Amino acid sequence: MLLSNRDLFDEMFRDPFFSRPYDRTSAQIMKTDIHETDSSYVITMELPGYSRDEIKADLKDGYLTITATHTEDPDQTQEKGRCIHKERYTGTCNRSFYVGDDLRHEDIRAGFKDGILTMSFPKETPKEIETPKYISIE
Repeated sequence: MLLSNRDLFDEMFRDPFFSRPYDRTSAQIMKTDIHETDSSYVITMELPGYSRDEIKADLKDGYLTITATHTEDPDQTQEKGRCIHKERYTGTCNRSFYVGDDLRHEDIRAGFKDGILTMSFPKETPKEIETPKYISIE
């Protein structure tokens, strides 16, 4: 059977190597845009219903991971009466992005306002000039 070029590429990208394992719930809740400027990258992520305290960002091994955890206070829920139908997400979701091994925590700027998390970091991190470290001779 002869495959067209389109079929060939479609088949190639079905290979598990090209699939990106991620939690579909996190991707649906944490809608993300990544923009490129001349000197930096800017990530904007929608996190409606979350407070600043419920969001954590971590940089490890070149991966920037944003985690959002939302729980409800059972006492507050009981004050409102018995819930018949609920469409609020409670739990933890996270997204990870590879940003490079040279990026440092202090290179990332982050802000959270009106349910939108904005993070920016430079395309190229400044190279640290290694200063000579002398060994004292006694």
